[in-house]
Amino acid sequence: MGRTALITGVTGQDGFYLAELLLAKGYTVHGLVRSHASGVARLGELSERISLLEGDLTDQASLDTAVKSVQPDEVYNLAAQSFVAMSWTQPVATGDITALGAVRVLEAVRRCCPDAKVFQASSAEVFGNAPEMPQSEKTPFCPRNPYGTAKAYAYRMTVNHRESYGMFCCNGILFNHESPRRGIEFVTRKITNGAARIACGLDKELRLGNLDAYRDWGFAGDYVKAMWLILQQETPDDYVIATGEAHSVREFVDLAFSEAGLNYEDYVVVDPKFFRPAEVNFLLGDASKAQEKLGWKPDFTFADLVRMMVRADLESVRNGTIGD
Repeated sequence: MGRTALITGVTGQDGFYLAELLLAKGYTVHGLVRSHASGVARLGELSERISLLEGDLTDQASLDTAVKSVQPDEVYNLAAQSFVAMSWTQPVATGDITALGAVRVLEAVRRCCPDAKVFQASSAEVFGNAPEMPQSEKTPFCPRNPYGTAKAYAYRMTVNHRESYGMFCCNGILFNHESPRRGIEFVTRKITNGAARIACGLDKELRLGNLDAYRDWGFAGDYVKAMWLILQQETPDDYVIATGEAHSVREFVDLAFSEAGLNYEDYVVVDPKFFRPAEVNFLLGDASKAQEKLGWKPDFTFADLVRMMVRADLESVRNGTIGD
């Protein structure tokens, strides 16, 4: 008999790729959405292959109902207010959704389906300006923004439920991972869409913030494989998922504009309004534990990722499906 999974945040980048992966493995997949209509609109044809349940991470009753009705074997909590810039303007909402929302998911599982395995999507932002490089599972947390702070709370509560209640709860500390399905508000997609629009004559410049911040960027499709592997282990544990390579925003911009046939220096304007109150300058992950215990490693390189995103955005802009 096939297994059943419940995914929160199923309409997001990671949720989409994870749902595809689990379906290919024969799972029955249920996705939590705030409204059925918006879920169908964002998931497209995939919505016909999964069951959509209405619910919200700020509403405990809706989470209890979803878990009780589905009785999942695995729960993947991918939902969050995950835009770092917005976490500065909406810190309370970020805490309610990203931090307390994770606890509500854990509590729903504890009360309604305690044998289910739970994956909590954590973030490299929990490390902030970490005292060591690269960052591993043993690196102390030092978040530098409300989003990272909320994720740190969710991480600790996941460990707490594992240790206090004997639940199979795991954290994946996911370093930056992108794809053509990344939201347009995120800097990587802002860059690739901006390059595509300029190449197609729709814009004349792209305004960005700090070009000298470094991140460990991977492909979201690779990272959801790690999520699944984490829940297939005999004992629950926490893992850093990363490529082990750091690249600057400037490198990302240069490669993206080159792929579009442009010199970024002719079009990119550094705008101070896009700088954050407390910048995280350098994040680099050590995924050796995941490589050793899970047998996981990324299939896509940094260059593969940027080219994939630019080509997808060039096609979309030319077809008039985004960027207007």
